[in-house]
Amino acid sequence: MIDASTVREPNVAEPADSHATGPQRPEAQQGPVRTAAPAFFAAGPRPLGGKPIIRSREFSLFYGPKVGVKRITMNIHPQSVTAIIGPSGCGKSTFLRSINRMNDLIPDVRTEGRLEVNGTNVYDRRINLPNLRQQVGMVFQKPNPFPKSIYDNVAYGRRFQGMRSRAQLDEAVERCLRAAALWDEVKDHLHKSALALSGGQQQRLCIARALATQPKVLLMDEPCSALDPIATARIEELIAELKGTYTIVIVTHNMQQAARVSDRTAFFCLGELIEYDWTNIIFTKPSRKQTEDYVTGRFG
Repeated sequence: MIDASTVREPNVAEPADSHATGPQRPEAQQGPVRTAAPAFFAAGPRPLGGKPIIRSREFSLFYGPKVGVKRITMNIHPQSVTAIIGPSGCGKSTFLRSINRMNDLIPDVRTEGRLEVNGTNVYDRRINLPNLRQQVGMVFQKPNPFPKSIYDNVAYGRRFQGMRSRAQLDEAVERCLRAAALWDEVKDHLHKSALALSGGQQQRLCIARALATQPKVLLMDEPCSALDPIATARIEELIAELKGTYTIVIVTHNMQQAARVSDRTAFFCLGELIEYDWTNIIFTKPSRKQTEDYVTGRFG
């Protein structure tokens, strides 16, 4: 099991009114492991913006008797990109789906510990699930546009929230398509089927659809795994633009992608959080041998 002392928030002081984030990594711990560095990283360490928007405290999830994730403790801060990496079956997607309770759709799921969004325990029995899922949007591995027009895909969430004015819907659709870097490509075809778009366009449409409910958090579960390199680059550019407004958590098997897009990276293995730190630290001087072995390709 992970030693809590190795799960540290990046080395930036918390605001005075925020809660403690747990022990810092002891400097005396066996010295840092140095690995070959990828040639690129996201912008690098920057001040953490206010209190964490997502807090996980000793959070565990079980599929019947099977452990999905075990005793996960970590903070995710607003207006940042957090990547979750690790081998297949390590609990990455399980933890991601726990944040907006998508795992509820699987029989015999139970949880322990606490998982908060904006200070509210999302597993409180009184939680309003539709409201939670509007505040915590999700983009899946394969693009899944509705079999409707491009316009209706984006307008769906606003209509669900009660918006009826055509002028307001038009404005919302344009704003979200612009935010997803898709407007210029589809503005003359809004009433054509979304299924006629390319794979990369469909994925950006799904991002626009998620943004339409005005979420605080955007979860992305391997959003580029089914896309070609050009479409992948467009999605990565979009992530960099969106993080100024949204908190993004992305699960990826692609470590180069994690290095390119994220501020912080969490390494999961066998359902446990092994290490969580600034992305450049995870890839150049991780504190755990398991992390070094994974990012250097020795396993996984």
